[in-house]
Amino acid sequence: MPVDHLISIIVPVYNEGDTIAAVIDRLLTIDLPAAREIIVVNDGSRDATRRVLDGLAGSSPILTVLHADENRGKGHAVRLGLARSRGTVTAIQDADLELDPAQLASLVAPILGGEADVVYGSRFLSGGSGVPRLTRVANRTLTLVTNVLYGSSLTDMETCYKVMRGDVARSLTLTADRFDIEPEITVKLLSAGYRIVERPVTFSPRSKAAGKKIRWRDGVHAVAMLLKHWRRG
Repeated sequence: MPVDHLISIIVPVYNEGDTIAAVIDRLLTIDLPAAREIIVVNDGSRDATRRVLDGLAGSSPILTVLHADENRGKGHAVRLGLARSRGTVTAIQDADLELDPAQLASLVAPILGGEADVVYGSRFLSGGSGVPRLTRVANRTLTLVTNVLYGSSLTDMETCYKVMRGDVARSLTLTADRFDIEPEITVKLLSAGYRIVERPVTFSPRSKAAGKKIRWRDGVHAVAMLLKHWRRG
């Protein structure tokens, strides 16, 4: 990898008008071991998100704001962000503050040091005590299915924190539009034989009432994505 690194941080956002400004502020001010660019993709939000983002657009030369015309899902927003990214490292940051952006520094370090191609921030390496029981069971089930099908040993396949070499991320030819982007990224990385390491992260979950968007149907779609690529292999 080149000596001069750039970290591209992609922030997919849908109806997060209450938190997106705080997330961007954190991303602009946290300590990182390399230069950064922040690409925020508004996935057709219907709340105050667009207004907040328009107010922030132009506030920093390293901040890019993209607006999708309609809501198509996290996967589509991530793919739009990847298409605009230029970094030697890419990272995905959710817009809801469940994961503190300050943790990105420890996640990009193994890539910058040449120790890994990909780093996953695992909510379960430190016990996962902050993760609600239902969420914990669902995530561990999906991770187990991934490990059985693909011979991996991951602890948190569904983590938002998937940090990759930029060339790897842009080579994945992703197609998922919704939350099935998580298993699609994972199976393509595993199938290609990239070096994935995990690092512990802390997690402050929120409830459905507070805006949590993932639903049980997304788990079904995740399994379908895992099986689709496994059969192709």
